[in-house]
Amino acid sequence: MPNLKATVKSVWSIQPGGLCVLVALVAIAVGLADVAAATPRAAERTESTRVSSGARGIVSPVDPEGLSGRVLCGYQGWFAAEGDGAGIGWRHWKRGKPSENQLTIDMLPDVSEIDPEDRFPLGIKDADGNPVEVFSSYLEATVRLHFQWMREYGIDGVFVQRFAEPLGSPREKAFHDTVLQHCRNAAKAEGRVYTVMYDLTGLEAGAVKNVLDDWRELRDTGVGTDKASLRIGGRPLVAIWGIGFAKDRDYSLEECRDLVTALRDDGCSLLLGVPTGWRAGNRDASPDPLLREIVASADAISPWTVGRYRTLDEVSDHANAAWAADLDWCQQRGVEYLPVIFPGFSWKNLKGGSLNQIPRLRGKFFQRQINEAIRLGSRSLYVAMFDECDEGTAIFKCAEPPRGLKDRFVGLEGLPSDHYLKITGAAQRRLQVKEKFRSK
Repeated sequence: MPNLKATVKSVWSIQPGGLCVLVALVAIAVGLADVAAATPRAAERTESTRVSSGARGIVSPVDPEGLSGRVLCGYQGWFAAEGDGAGIGWRHWKRGKPSENQLTIDMLPDVSEIDPEDRFPLGIKDADGNPVEVFSSYLEATVRLHFQWMREYGIDGVFVQRFAEPLGSPREKAFHDTVLQHCRNAAKAEGRVYTVMYDLTGLEAGAVKNVLDDWRELRDTGVGTDKASLRIGGRPLVAIWGIGFAKDRDYSLEECRDLVTALRDDGCSLLLGVPTGWRAGNRDASPDPLLREIVASADAISPWTVGRYRTLDEVSDHANAAWAADLDWCQQRGVEYLPVIFPGFSWKNLKGGSLNQIPRLRGKFFQRQINEAIRLGSRSLYVAMFDECDEGTAIFKCAEPPRGLKDRFVGLEGLPSDHYLKITGAAQRRLQVKEKFRSK
């Protein structure tokens, strides 16, 4: 157990005036959380109880430099609705016409804080005849609300997802350009940070180079240089997801290497999204040693883990078998490491199968991942995802399925809609305090 008396004494000595007691109490709380993290089951009980009644705080604008001490979320921003002004119809809520049989989401967003004129009927009704409503990422006020939640719950910011394949369509590109601009505006207004994460999924052979052209176009609009842009060593951070996966990829590792080299030559820092088995060249990863060469040239990596474990014990097994060795490999080479953590998983309406394939367990599944990552020495975390309703990994405010639809959507298990925002913010605070003590 950490020496809490010494910790309090140390904090007291460096803080002036009346803030001493407050800072000391924070140090005690973090010390106790670290003790709990060493025994994940206890931590899951105490943390889940604590965040259920935790108060939201106002957080000052965050420093855009570096990754350590941060929890960053993936932000899909891909939801569109008929009548939202984007002119592309429905995206990601359903296929074709909005009807119960065409739904592609397993979680319902909480739209109670969105203005009525910015909500869109999904085409289904509950048992009382009330229409189910959703939002559009194309509307700036909705994106601003999401970033407001990040500020209120103490989450530093997001990787704004930018799928490279749809950028070939002018209408699709215009939609994603608009959403990205909303994210930039919201990040600056709410004191959050952001960066672009290119997803290479679906690109044909020879098309990876198009990402470089798109990045340079974005850079000319101020992406990477505005005050909310994440950076490492003063260089704008660009994230590239989808390097080194063994299946369903037409593009090559050589293309990926050339893209990483070109972006670095352009003055960027790089975070790479890679498969779980990247280090050993097994499981979902290419066995080609070029993958490890590319990873070693990056500033940071984030191996994908969604669906790679399903139970609390499997989380701990994965942490000990994969995260620990990954961290050691990266530390030896000066590469930062962001484990991917997720609250649960479900894609019945999108892909079929049963509902709630990876249960959330009232937050215990998510909390176990946080505890294990911090126990092993991770200094930052990547949450998948902030707003992913399609695969049931969203941590933002979701709604309890109404009467008549409870068998179609994942429920809240009796928890408040903001439960996972609270857990995420608590993880952020643990990392931040550990970084402060690390620097002393």
